[in-house]
Order: sequence, then C-alpha cells, then structure tokens
Amino acid sequence: MVLLIINRIAMDPSALNSPELLQFINQEKERAMLNEMVAKLTNVCWDKCVTGTPGSKFSNSEQTCLSNCARRYMDLSVIIMKRFQNM
Repeated sequence: MVLLIINRIAMDPSALNSPELLQFINQEKERAMLNEMVAKLTNVCWDKCVTGTPGSKFSNSEQTCLSNCARRYMDLSVIIMKRFQNM
C-alpha cells in the first residue's frame, strides 16, 4: 500500500491530497498514538508495581497492581479522548 501511494505521488504530485493518502496518514497517526500510549502505560505501571528484581513470573501483588494500573490508565485515556472530541 505504501509503495503504491509513493508511486502515485511520484507520477502525480496532486495525489498528495488524495483520500487514500489522507486515510493512510490518519491510520499511521492513530497507530503511533497507540504505540506511544502502550509505551507510557508499560513504563508507568512497571515503575509503580514491580519494586524488586523481576523473577520468572510476577508475584500475585505485582499481577494485581499491573492489572489495576493498566485498567485505570486506559479508563483515564478514554475519558481524556472523549473530552477532546467534545471540544
């Protein structure tokens, strides 16, 4: 798909405003935002919940903490996105 879009733009610079390109750019932005959110979630929850040197598996308290942390982070992210959409 990317090569097709690049070839189209090379042949016709007006293709920069094509619906396919705009859709592709929006999808890539969403993918980047999701990746960034997962990275932040991982860092925040890891730092908060894994206090010692990790072993081969998480303790029960670490599992619970990680699950709760991820749930709160996702809930807050949804609330924030809804607020921005309503602006």
